[in-house]
Amino acid sequence: MTLAVGGGLVVAGAVVALVHSAMNSVEDSIALPPRSEAPYSEPYEEEPAPEPTATEPDVREDVTIIGCTRDPSIGWQSAKVKVVNGSSTTASYTIMMEFLDKEGVRVAEGGAGVVDLEPGGSAVRKAQGVGEVPPGTTCRISDIWRTPSGSAD
Repeated sequence: MTLAVGGGLVVAGAVVALVHSAMNSVEDSIALPPRSEAPYSEPYEEEPAPEPTATEPDVREDVTIIGCTRDPSIGWQSAKVKVVNGSSTTASYTIMMEFLDKEGVRVAEGGAGVVDLEPGGSAVRKAQGVGEVPPGTTCRISDIWRTPSGSAD
């Protein structure tokens, strides 16, 4: 009986040693990279975007809704927008639209874009909403981005 108990302890010890060895190798394979020696720095605050100047008008002045219609066959709303580049550089525009029911609740969204519009240039685009909306839905610009673009000479 003593031999059986002794043999069992040897086997148990071998299993513990094997598990310990396996755990060490797994721990080494998932170890985190060494900690950076770079000094800690406080989080920075982003500087606010500059206000439009007299020479660079507000981007909202560049975009006008010239049409707002609901497709009678599928019930989807769209807006026609005219973009006139009022900046002094070639720019691309992203225009986001929202479509509102009679109570003023947003029922759909859409968007349009213009790429590389020269200063003073104009373009007309359709901002297509996605999804059926009720009759009487109106169009409103929700956001506009003007980004300088084109090649630098």
